[in-house]
Amino acid sequence: MKYLATLATAAVLLLSGCATTIHSNVTAFNDWTGDIQDKSYAFEAPQGADDTLEHRNYQVLVSNELGKLGFHQAADNEQPKLLVGMKFFTIDQPVRVLTEDPFMGPYWGPGFYGRYAWGYPRWGYRPFFYDSYRFGPTYVEERIKHQYQRQLRVTINSVSGRKLYDVTVQNTSGIQATPHVMPALVQSAFAGFPGQNGVPRTIDITIEPKTESMQAAK
Repeated sequence: MKYLATLATAAVLLLSGCATTIHSNVTAFNDWTGDIQDKSYAFEAPQGADDTLEHRNYQVLVSNELGKLGFHQAADNEQPKLLVGMKFFTIDQPVRVLTEDPFMGPYWGPGFYGRYAWGYPRWGYRPFFYDSYRFGPTYVEERIKHQYQRQLRVTINSVSGRKLYDVTVQNTSGIQATPHVMPALVQSAFAGFPGQNGVPRTIDITIEPKTESMQAAK
């Protein structure tokens, strides 16, 4: 429990006291032309379980970025020219990590035979490895490290069905909270819009502490 409390404290310090850089892999495909004068749009309605408050909150992030590019969301009584779609997911990928315990001193006496053994360290029962070449046991701490894989996809189509823009943003990090990462993913989705067709890019966005203002990493 003490270890988990320390880890949680470190995570809070990471998110509140230090700038965090989000590294994303971005690939955009477009059939964008300069003759699109009317950039009014509406969001495609999310289906079923995707219709959540979280989803709608991220639509606001997309709308803010589109506004910087001259788009505007159509009013209720206005017929939009474009339809904007958005999908995202997060996958938790736990990884088993073994680290040597530096607090346990070497054992110099008899009683351990073979390459591996089980024992009773001072903090309770856990596995350790006995290294006969070092003349004593090496205690190994086992823990689970979580890596969160995220993907954001944004599409822009004409109301007639013509596909204009399709971008995928992928990010893997140890940050558990998706709302903390999503502003950077959305900003990366429209960086250099519309960009080179089908050319993968790596984009770094720095999220500043507290205010969470973002700027492109140099």
